[in-house]
Amino acid sequence: METTELKSTPLLAEHQALGAKMVPFAGYHMPVSYAGLTEEHHSVRNRVGMFDVSHMGEFMVKGPEALDLIQWITTNDASKLVDGQVQYSCMPNGEGGIVDDLLVYRFNAESFMLVVNASNLEKDWNWIQGQNRFNATLEDRSEAFALIAVQGPEATAAVAPHFQGAAAPGDLKYYTFTEGTFAGVPTVLSATGYTGAGGFELYLPAEQASGVWKALLEGGVTPCGLGARDTLRLEAGFCLYGNDIDDSTSPLAAGLGWITKFTKDFVDRDRFEAEKANGSTTVLRGLVITERGIPRQGYDVEDANGQVIGRVTSGTMSPTLGHAIGLAYLAAENAQLGGTVFVRIRNKALPAQVVRPGFLPR
Repeated sequence: METTELKSTPLLAEHQALGAKMVPFAGYHMPVSYAGLTEEHHSVRNRVGMFDVSHMGEFMVKGPEALDLIQWITTNDASKLVDGQVQYSCMPNGEGGIVDDLLVYRFNAESFMLVVNASNLEKDWNWIQGQNRFNATLEDRSEAFALIAVQGPEATAAVAPHFQGAAAPGDLKYYTFTEGTFAGVPTVLSATGYTGAGGFELYLPAEQASGVWKALLEGGVTPCGLGARDTLRLEAGFCLYGNDIDDSTSPLAAGLGWITKFTKDFVDRDRFEAEKANGSTTVLRGLVITERGIPRQGYDVEDANGQVIGRVTSGTMSPTLGHAIGLAYLAAENAQLGGTVFVRIRNKALPAQVVRPGFLPR
């Protein structure tokens, strides 16, 4: 039997020193929790917490046709980016599915960074290389970077005392970034994150990450694990690759039409234009369950007659809301907002209200 050795992030020793519960995730030893999921979740939602997300991949794309390559492989329109701006996007796979969702950073007209999911790193690299018929070079910088996400309403107060750069953290608009130093360490500071709580992501040299982590810890920032990261992103209605989107789901069905721009040519453009015109056969919806029971990935969703009309892709008990929530692909004819469907949890069919993904009060 073949075994693959797990990789470690540059912050493994810090997690172990804090007594984190470690689990295998995307080929890495990762902390799932420290003090406990609920406590960590509330810390981010109400104050400030931090996550080690150094397992994410970073690819540099450079050259006279760097933008042309990015325009071809992604659905969003990267020509709209200006220096210091970030864009959420996804890469179609040529068969109507999604290779990965990603962030595109523009440093200048010939220098971009793509931030991809750890579980897809090799697949993404091979896909982009295979599509690169442009005058553009690729460099995998994933091992060189550590990445710390500082999230929550008090994130600016936690980051600002340590950061010196072209822009102050509090002046950064959502989905923009600046370069500078954090506690003396060269840092790309980005006003991004995947919790719905606001905050920053810090891209750092891997070998200097521990000092930054400790500085944040000493400033009272709560260390948080993958468990809280998942409940936070689900409350915000954000898709997780491998659960809610994958090689078999289209961005339109997944509610990502807003990052699918037909103002340019890209992989699968004709297919997605036809899908937009005709409508997706299934759509991703939010589910709210107020009775006792939690929807889990793979659970069937039924109509009032007990006919299977969909499946759950993500589900949890929401720490913020106090009831269960989930995401599910439903047959388009059964996906009416405000309608009622039923989640099959063992021998019970629990009623669920159909809502748009994103469960927090706006």
